Amino acid sequence: MRAMAATIRAVAMRHILTLNAGSSSLKYGLYRMGDAANGAADPVEITSGKVERIGRDARIAPAGQDARPLPQVTDHAGALRAVLAQVDTDQPGHQIRAVGHRVVHGGLDHLGPARLTPQVLENLKALSPFAPLHQPHNLAGVRAAMEAFPDAAQIACFDTSFHRGHPFVNDTFALPRRFYEKGVRRYGFHGLSYDFIASTLADIAPDLHAGRVVVAHLGNGASMCALRQGKSVASTMGFSALDGLPMGTRSGQIDPGVILYLLDQEGMSPQAITEMLYKDSGLKGMSGISNDMRDLLASDNPHAGEALDYFTFRIRRELGALAAVLGGLDALVFCGGIGENAADIRARVCADMGWIGIDLDDQANNERSDAPRHISAPEGRVKVMVIPTDEEIVIARAARDALATDRGGA
Repeated sequence: MRAMAATIRAVAMRHILTLNAGSSSLKYGLYRMGDAANGAADPVEITSGKVERIGRDARIAPAGQDARPLPQVTDHAGALRAVLAQVDTDQPGHQIRAVGHRVVHGGLDHLGPARLTPQVLENLKALSPFAPLHQPHNLAGVRAAMEAFPDAAQIACFDTSFHRGHPFVNDTFALPRRFYEKGVRRYGFHGLSYDFIASTLADIAPDLHAGRVVVAHLGNGASMCALRQGKSVASTMGFSALDGLPMGTRSGQIDPGVILYLLDQEGMSPQAITEMLYKDSGLKGMSGISNDMRDLLASDNPHAGEALDYFTFRIRRELGALAAVLGGLDALVFCGGIGENAADIRARVCADMGWIGIDLDDQANNERSDAPRHISAPEGRVKVMVIPTDEEIVIARAARDALATDRGGA
């Protein structure tokens, strides 16, 4: 009996660390595994937080604590060191059995989570040109975690996996066919977020989950996804995480002729164009002020207002396009840092959209809550919801499942 109790305690003490690197942020979560009698139980979050504004006045914000500056942190590697130190402070004596990583690009081959091996890492490194703003940071985090936790399972969860299986017309470009065969196609991103939203709808609104839903994941990175019966059928992001909506520092959709002009007439190098499109465009480039939505909403500079106008214009345009792909619309869901917290942006997106069936309840829209909620007026045909996304629990579940496989499903 004593031996059995010790075994149960050992299992209960196991922890999963999740790492979610964005273009200017690093979210983390520490999860306790489910008890031995119910290995399929959701991992339980015991601490979490994020490092934000990496590269520009970085600060760490542990959940339930005031944010504090990290003056020595200038890149994602430094952010990870700060995260590990914070976890040691908040939860001394934790036992990391698995580290779950968000990896932006999984290419054509990864249709679900994968255990990270040296060979898999090399294959994923080859995809870095497809996602230069994210993939190198993701993989640097993997290597650092392997060094910090050499005995832990390292599990990758891919943003692209959720979108595999799109119809051909939603994946292809009108280029010579050989490029499609080589993998030059639309992949779609933010898949972990969309996976969480789809599973949440299945639990709380099964009628909507079974229908036609557009999800707007709005943050420093922003995209939209059309779901039919919980499956992705189209996304605003394409070959890279540059496409679609304008973002904090990324351009979003752009005429390829502009790139040719910059090369031929402005004499810009491919590297200079890459730097501009990924780091100096979007809200930051248009406003000349900031990529942070909070700064722009607080500004009376007309350029900030124009940047916001373009941001919401593009969301509305893509909403109409995705509704056409779906053949109608039953629900619009907002998530992501901007989608969840910026009531003014939600109001701008939904204004005068009665023609598509959207009618916002202003009071509900302005209320703050961490729970999923409806913000549409009762008479609105299309349900409008805010659902706080949780990419980390999707990653933690995948790590849990990998450990369960190691135990032979026990």
